[in-house]
Amino acid sequence: MEIVFATANPHKLEEINEISKGSGIKFVLPPAGFNPVENGSTFEENSMIKAREANRLSGKMSLADDSGLCVDALNGAPGLYSARYAGTQAEKIDKLLAEMKNQTNRRAKFVCTMTLLDADGKTLCVKTGECHGQIAYSQAGCGGFGYDPVFLVDGTDKTMAEMSEHEKNEISHRGRALRMVLEFLKEL
Repeated sequence: MEIVFATANPHKLEEINEISKGSGIKFVLPPAGFNPVENGSTFEENSMIKAREANRLSGKMSLADDSGLCVDALNGAPGLYSARYAGTQAEKIDKLLAEMKNQTNRRAKFVCTMTLLDADGKTLCVKTGECHGQIAYSQAGCGGFGYDPVFLVDGTDKTMAEMSEHEKNEISHRGRALRMVLEFLKEL
């Protein structure tokens, strides 16, 4: 089975295909012109916006995710704006560490909501996965992407960037949400 994965991020597509390996499902990029306006007020709304755009362009079953880092001490920020928190990824991490400099509550979570639409655009399922941890005082590791170098995963002494791809995919918010979607697809 082939499903359009609503992203322009090839790394995210690789991650999704790695997590779903052995499921009989291959995820592919949407057709040219995929550029949804993510103006929702929740991860679920933005996920739906992206899924609908991929479905509209492809006419095929589509899966979209919206995800972000929610930090307790920052009232859930950067949250929906994780990708737009600052200019470059380095600037995003620098800004986050600066805002967390004097915080003792460093609790945080990654959240990922996935929306699956059938070829006709009907919503089949919406699933949310979370990964809990805390914000480190400095960056560590060179794997992963995004905020991974400053996210210490609960139950480990590693940031996501210090984990192997396999370790990360087992516990990540995206991995958890995708496994729920894959379980749903088995029932179809």
